[in-house]
Formats: sequence, structure tokens, C-alpha cells
Amino acid sequence: MIDVRVLVVDNGGQWTHREYRVLRYLGCETEIIPNTTPLEKIDADGLILSGGAPRIISEAEKLGFCRDYIKNFNKPLMGICVGHQLMALSFGGTVAAADVPEYGKAELIVDKTNDLFLGLPKRFVVWESHNDVVKTCPGFDILAHSENCPVQAMKHKKRPLYGLQFHPEVENTEYGYEIFKNFLNVCKK
Repeated sequence: MIDVRVLVVDNGGQWTHREYRVLRYLGCETEIIPNTTPLEKIDADGLILSGGAPRIISEAEKLGFCRDYIKNFNKPLMGICVGHQLMALSFGGTVAAADVPEYGKAELIVDKTNDLFLGLPKRFVVWESHNDVVKTCPGFDILAHSENCPVQAMKHKKRPLYGLQFHPEVENTEYGYEIFKNFLNVCKK
């Protein structure tokens, strides 16, 4: 059992329960909470903002209090897909329709070694499911990209905030469990 509690914030994504199951498999205490849960009611060592059906460009209001979590949760937070995009927007970045939307497998190219990709190869296959992409992310280091997405992964320069455009929770992503383990190690610090 890993001695951390990490909650999964449900943004209506098709794989939210998969994120929960990966955390459980890794021995983490976890549960899925609605994105309308007030921040003061959250007791956790870390948060994962799930992916979701809302298009960030036109349906950001469907993401409940996620912007509050990004700005005010003072512990590690990992945003996946739409959570990643909202994180960029919350710090003055831009998100736009992808020139080439990605669905299915893509090769991830790690540009900067960091906590999430510790011990992983510089290139590996990840699973994509997105129409929109982060175009700029001020205050963040770009950690990885793919052929069609300039910001596949990012980390805030000062806070333990991580964004992933791809889906580490699905079996089609190589090293997905290792990415979650690495995030849990950040949460233990």
C-alpha cells in the first residue's frame, strides 16, 4: 500500500474509472469525486483532473471547480487531456483546435527529464483522444511533444502541477503505470 491519498476529479471522461482503477492497483487510497466538490471539502495528498467530453474552447463551464483546484490546491495535481488544457488556460496560456486532431496511438518525444518521466525512455507510444491542443503555456516547462501536438506534457515552473494531453491510464499507453507511480512519488514528498 502506498501511503498517499489521491482523488480523481470526474470531468465526464470515458476513462475516469480507469484512472481510479490504476491508482487502486498501485495501492493508493483513492476515490472519484464530482468536479463540483468545494475545495475546502477535499482531503487529499494529490488530485488528478480526469479527461472529459467538454470542449475547452466552448464548454469550460462543465468543468465545475477545476479552475479553483488548479489555482488553490497547494499539493500535487495532474491534469489529463481537458484537465491539461484548462491548466494552461488558468495561467494565461492558449488552447485552440488542433491542426491535426489525434485519435489512437502517437509517439511521445520527451524533451525534458522530470518527475513524471523519471526512468522512462525518451520516446514511447501513448494513446490520444483530442480535438484541441495547448498552444502556449506561460509559467510551465514543456516536457514532451508529438508530431502533431506541441505540448503533450508540461510542468509548472514553481508548483507541482503537471499536464498531460495523452491518456496514461489506458493500456495502449506504454509506461502509463510508471507515470502514475512517479506522480504518486511526487505526492509522497
